[in-house]
Amino acid sequence: MITAEAVIDLSALRNNFTLLKSHCDNDTKLIAVLKGDAYGHNAIQVARALPHADMFAVSRIEEAIELRAADILQPILLLEGCFCPEDLQLAAQLNFHTTIHCLEQLQDFEQTPLMQHTSVWLKLDTGMHRLGVQADEISTYISRLEKSGKVAGTIGFISHFSCADDLNSHSTRAQLERFQTQTQPYPGMKTLANSAGILCWPDAHFDAVRAGIALYGIAPSIDEVGQQRHLAPVMTLQSKLIAVRRHQANQPVGYGENWTSDRDTYIGVVAMGYGDGYPRSAPNGTPVYINGRIVPIAGRISMDMLTVDLGPNATDQVGDSVELWGKHVPVEQVAKLVGTIPYELVIQLTRRVVRTFINE
Repeated sequence: MITAEAVIDLSALRNNFTLLKSHCDNDTKLIAVLKGDAYGHNAIQVARALPHADMFAVSRIEEAIELRAADILQPILLLEGCFCPEDLQLAAQLNFHTTIHCLEQLQDFEQTPLMQHTSVWLKLDTGMHRLGVQADEISTYISRLEKSGKVAGTIGFISHFSCADDLNSHSTRAQLERFQTQTQPYPGMKTLANSAGILCWPDAHFDAVRAGIALYGIAPSIDEVGQQRHLAPVMTLQSKLIAVRRHQANQPVGYGENWTSDRDTYIGVVAMGYGDGYPRSAPNGTPVYINGRIVPIAGRISMDMLTVDLGPNATDQVGDSVELWGKHVPVEQVAKLVGTIPYELVIQLTRRVVRTFINE
């Protein structure tokens, strides 16, 4: 019997893709972001399920190589670019698009012999202040890249919002205006909008948008859940009850005895713990879904198990299914209770959790 399992609904993924695409003009390209193994959803399966994606994006070249090895033929953008001449040569050979965001990458591009012309995106720092070329450096970078004679087509431009999930943010409007001003003299493709940008900032769509967390049915804003944006959760994390035990009032459960029942009840033991990637910091009361109802976690999360208060009238049985997050328990809700973001929860599931793909 499979216990800890992440069910990945590829039909929900495709529906989210279509929904996000509908927020954009017909000629705006949609780049599907597959970094971090598609946010824990399996990059190869996600890529195969999205044959109409205009491009895929990953952070590191190892992720792109894995996709090419699986016969994923769409263009792949390296969001962080290449970090050495050998990687740059491999990117050219495998027809990856590379990003350049610093002087060292520019010098590598100029000095490294490449087998073929390579598509290049120049990363601009419009306000995130993490990676990117400053405004007064852009023309120099463009000139040097063009002079190298190695660029395929025209140079593209990319930047990243720091606060797009905050609709009242003055920083987002300022970044949008900087990006527009800085790229206006140049003909290359432009991409600025992430998931929050797609949903909330239509002026930021430009030539291409980058769908990350929203593609997987998760809201980019900490104050929302995906369903409020008509997004469907792609991942359901589930397991099974492996024990149902009578429990007396005033008795504790689990390590540290940090929860004590105030009544006679039944305790359910679920095969799911921090060894599977479920957060140990989940507090008492964190919801799980069993047999059509929400029940609370009771007691500290163990490596392999967690316990829930099934209630005094419970009729649940060993082997019954338990949803930790998904359609009935939004992952955003769990993340908020834990004090983190849903990105972290879905990406940190361990290999002990079986991935099952449905609606392929």
